[in-house]
Amino acid sequence: MSARPLALEVRDLSVAYGKVEALHHASLEVPPGAIVTVIGPNGAGKTTMLNALMGLLPARGEVRYEGVSIARTEVEARVAHGLCLVPERRELFAQMTVADNLTLGAFPRHRRREAGIGADLEAVYERFPRLRQRRGQLAGTLSGGERQMLALGRALMAKPRVLMLDEPSLGLAPLVVRDIFRIISDLRRTGVSILLVEQNARAALHVADYGYVLETGEIVLEGPAADLATNPKVVETYLGFSGKPAA
Repeated sequence: MSARPLALEVRDLSVAYGKVEALHHASLEVPPGAIVTVIGPNGAGKTTMLNALMGLLPARGEVRYEGVSIARTEVEARVAHGLCLVPERRELFAQMTVADNLTLGAFPRHRRREAGIGADLEAVYERFPRLRQRRGQLAGTLSGGERQMLALGRALMAKPRVLMLDEPSLGLAPLVVRDIFRIISDLRRTGVSILLVEQNARAALHVADYGYVLETGEIVLEGPAADLATNPKVVETYLGFSGKPAA
């Protein structure tokens, strides 16, 4: 029996804004069922990378999803095949209810007349009880943590096989960050492969299996997350001198 292909394989990915190259020959791999994180400072090119992988930005290089090149695949088709992005700004429909936002997450599945959408909605409510409580509330009135939960829940309604998360902890209180990362860790049990982009290196390395460090558009370091968490350069630059994992 042949081994399963990588969930996501990126080779020599480069992205330029005009004459300025924001991402230089970046390569990474996301094995099936793994959590892989990309950490780095603001402006390193992390969001640019995710947008290129989603097909939102033109890029050079090779991107293979479950062993198949998606270089010429439109964004909608990438979503339909199970590649989903939760963007940094969440991009919810503020004037629509929580329930309607979640239903829209399954819109491509509705078009294909897939079965099981109602059961998946119930599963999202079980994973995020707060969303069940707020299901009739407008998304624009939610707290920051609730909006992040809604963004994750909406993405799960698309039945992703690879879920890309852009700064899920951004702007959230520490206790809420802990809950969000617990949820991300729990998603591994559903079989979803996760590419997690984060400035909060401590939390990201705590939940990830493998990590990459991106600085000024280049991957400068990679390795098992546990090794990166004790790497002197990572500890000094991103974790503080203690380097202790988050509780």
